[in-house]
Amino acid sequence: MNIDYFREIIVPVIGGLGIFLLGLEFMSNGIQALAVNRMRELLAKFAGTPVKGVLAGTVITGVLQSSTAMTVMVVGLVNAGVVALRPAISVIMGANIGTTLGNGLIALPLGPLGLLFAGVSALIYVFAKDERVRNIALACMGFGLIFYGLNLMTGGLKPLRNMPEIMSLISSLNAEGFLGLISCVLVAALITALIHSSSATIGIVMGLGAAGILEWQTAVAFSLGADLGTTITSWMASLNLSKNAKRAAYAHISFNFLGVAVMLPLFFLSMQLLEVAMQWFGGDPGIPVIVDGKETFPLVPVAIGLYSTAFNIFNTLLLFPFTGAFEKYLSRVGHTEADDIEDYSTPKYLDRAFSGDLLKAVPAVQQETLRDLEAGAVFLDIARGAKSAPKDPGEHFIAVDILNRDIRAYSASLFREDMPYDQLDLVASLIEEADFTASLAESLHQVARRVKRETFGKQAREIVDAALLKLDHAMRQIMPNGGVKPPSMPAGHVTIPAVEDLRTRVLNAGAGIGAVERGALLAILGSVERADLLINRIDAERKSVNRADVLARITSAATRGQGRSGYAEPEAVPAQ
Repeated sequence: MNIDYFREIIVPVIGGLGIFLLGLEFMSNGIQALAVNRMRELLAKFAGTPVKGVLAGTVITGVLQSSTAMTVMVVGLVNAGVVALRPAISVIMGANIGTTLGNGLIALPLGPLGLLFAGVSALIYVFAKDERVRNIALACMGFGLIFYGLNLMTGGLKPLRNMPEIMSLISSLNAEGFLGLISCVLVAALITALIHSSSATIGIVMGLGAAGILEWQTAVAFSLGADLGTTITSWMASLNLSKNAKRAAYAHISFNFLGVAVMLPLFFLSMQLLEVAMQWFGGDPGIPVIVDGKETFPLVPVAIGLYSTAFNIFNTLLLFPFTGAFEKYLSRVGHTEADDIEDYSTPKYLDRAFSGDLLKAVPAVQQETLRDLEAGAVFLDIARGAKSAPKDPGEHFIAVDILNRDIRAYSASLFREDMPYDQLDLVASLIEEADFTASLAESLHQVARRVKRETFGKQAREIVDAALLKLDHAMRQIMPNGGVKPPSMPAGHVTIPAVEDLRTRVLNAGAGIGAVERGALLAILGSVERADLLINRIDAERKSVNRADVLARITSAATRGQGRSGYAEPEAVPAQ
């Protein structure tokens, strides 16, 4: 039998693989353009607990049709401090389940109808003017190309069955024994790592299985290896990110490796169960069907999709109870003394249960705002190079900014339409104080950033130390019990310089301070001056509303039975 290798094998296999991968790319890009921002918002909102994290990961990955995109998104959200490590671990578990929905779609026997569907979608994409319609058409075009590419690959691979050399090579990859199983898993993992797509690997394996090139159990073993190879993308995405982002990537790797390690000894038992389950999905996947005079195995893709889904659900059920242990173990990865510093990105005192009770909510906001100030004071330790301080002022500023946004959002949620004016004024004062505190943190961040990135000589360093001492003294005005250490010498022996005096010293330093140092010092003093003004403004804001008196009136009204939910009814204004 003469075979035209180029026309009958090379063209349809390479062309089909390219069309298949392009279809995956088009479908993913179209869906993500439509929904990725919304999905990111939903993920940040709903991934608050491990159970919700699994559900969010499953649903969102099922919509986006890319566990790779989902995992990279999770790593990015962890890096930004939007999602904590523990719920991120559960989201990644859910992402593994969600991606199997795509594998199930690939297994549908649509064949050449995919080309028709892709062609109609392409026409819509080309002629449509509305961007939303174009994105929908792009996703549909990708969906159709996936099936057409898979159909081309299957047809192109069929002639290989008549080539003894090829069949001898492929037969060496057989999952009949345990060592052969491990070989299949490792080869599939390597392929997936190279092409960065477990769906693409599974699509290739489905084509080989449907063509009868791979025995169906061997094809299923390859799908198991795809779960290992897909972890490479999340690891690469985390290389230049925060430690917590790296830990989220390690969670993905650990989760998949543990799942495969558990499944390997159970593989042959699971094959028996799969044979039984396949009776509900068409019958024995190893029995060929004659199509156009040629043998084909249309149930092999169905078996692969079913096994992939069952494996990931089993893996999640098995490892979900150990989410806390995962977090505890991963939190020690790359741990340094700096990690023992308090995480200021997460509020400590703001409780949503208090939002309907000003008597509890106001003290909570005040405590959290004081904590926000303490976080700002950490920038002074960073500027001094304290061992216990964070090394990166930018990373610390991100955490402080997240905390401040949470304080303002929580404070704004305290407003009620029927609140009397004094309570409205109190809530407004809390928000304004939080805003000034955020501006103060920004100024202190500028001080720390400029001090860290410049190398100062002895004379310039003395001025920097004097400026930091001035900030220490000023900060105690608004946070007497936290963050800033008092001077070791008695108050009468400590001289606190004015910013103008320090500026004069810089200008009169002559050759003792170079031009670059002088410019950096003046910029630092400008930030110190702004910080000093904001400290005075925060102190004035606290005094602008008698907060204790407002809370006392609420307590009095509640005692008389006039208030409800911690909010006092307006009192009559006495006649003058």
